[in-house]
Amino acid sequence: MSLFQLLDYAGVAVFAATGALAASRKQLDIIGFLFLASLTGIGGGTIRDLVLGNTPVFWVTNPAYLMVCIATATVLYFAAPLVEYRYRLLLWLDAIGLAAYCVMGAQRGLEAGASPLVAIVTGMMTATVGGILRDVVSNEASVLLRREIYITAALLGASGFVLLQNLGVEPAISALVAGLVSLFVRGGALIFGWTMPGYRHRAGRPSQGQ
Repeated sequence: MSLFQLLDYAGVAVFAATGALAASRKQLDIIGFLFLASLTGIGGGTIRDLVLGNTPVFWVTNPAYLMVCIATATVLYFAAPLVEYRYRLLLWLDAIGLAAYCVMGAQRGLEAGASPLVAIVTGMMTATVGGILRDVVSNEASVLLRREIYITAALLGASGFVLLQNLGVEPAISALVAGLVSLFVRGGALIFGWTMPGYRHRAGRPSQGQ
């Protein structure tokens, strides 16, 4: 099994865990756990494959991805009550999944023959769409509406991977470096509250004659 295959399974498992933890916060039944875990685990990759025209999508051709989601959801259905700070754990698991999946998504884009810019976008999509779907379905505050850095971490990770690949760096080293950059930035946002400058509305100029 290649490094990228391992990253892919790991990303699905970690994101599925965040979906299952969200289900535990909402006190859902086992079906709710399975649904949210699967939606979060494979949602971003599904959108990526559809955008790239890779059909059938990855989990249809390889049902092992669904099995990873099912196994993760089942374990957490019983283990989630043992975790005292489930929301904090959810955020950190999401950060790890973001780091793994922004690299994996960018790699899939390059493998499909996409341009570097498109590969960066597919990396961002893979890393963020599952979490967005999880928050919308579970009625949590969307990651898009939080001030601390989120999508920027995926952008930096995907961009770093694509840049290193264009420079001829070994794929495994590119993946490791880019993933760590993404995790460092997202982790810093969680610990220190790092943010990007927000839009500040300015009053328009008064029209002539007023």
